[in-house]
Amino acid sequence: MRVLPGVLAGTIVFEPVLHPDECGWTTRTLDAEVIQAAGLDPRSLVQEYQSRSSRGMVRGLHVRTDGGEGRLVRCASGAVVDVSVDLRPTSPTYRSWMTVVLDDADHRSVWLPPGLAHGHQALSTLADVCCRVNRVHQPEYEVAIKYDDPELAIPWPLRVTGLARRDRDALPLAVVEPMLSDWFGAVR
Repeated sequence: MRVLPGVLAGTIVFEPVLHPDECGWTTRTLDAEVIQAAGLDPRSLVQEYQSRSSRGMVRGLHVRTDGGEGRLVRCASGAVVDVSVDLRPTSPTYRSWMTVVLDDADHRSVWLPPGLAHGHQALSTLADVCCRVNRVHQPEYEVAIKYDDPELAIPWPLRVTGLARRDRDALPLAVVEPMLSDWFGAVR
């Protein structure tokens, strides 16, 4: 498994190796030794979620308000463009965003440290995304930021065909930005 730095501070992209065989292929999507060598504690990943979306649907941008949560994200079936936005005021990549295509061909996954807002758009007819997190789910600490916030200007690759209810009610970045230093640390 190759380990590559992501664009945002603290992000890591893991690229597994496919092993073809007479049935198709196998690959290791999680390797505790590789994760630990990359500076993460694999035992800290306490829950995993899976979502299914249809082509053009956007989920996110989601973030926790109680210090954030780290996420290890991969696409088990189909393809998505995975988007993360650095909301940590003390980060050198504060207010920057990055995209990574996650799919069932390359099987890469991406580590997103606490303090990043996260979302994705399905590129395939259906896409299943798996997200391992380092915090137990507590919906009272979740906030959604508008996927199309003009201050972020994220270029979603497809026309957006739908949003989940919680994402339709998402907040503009300008509304949550005054609270970010309380959530993730003081402004540098």
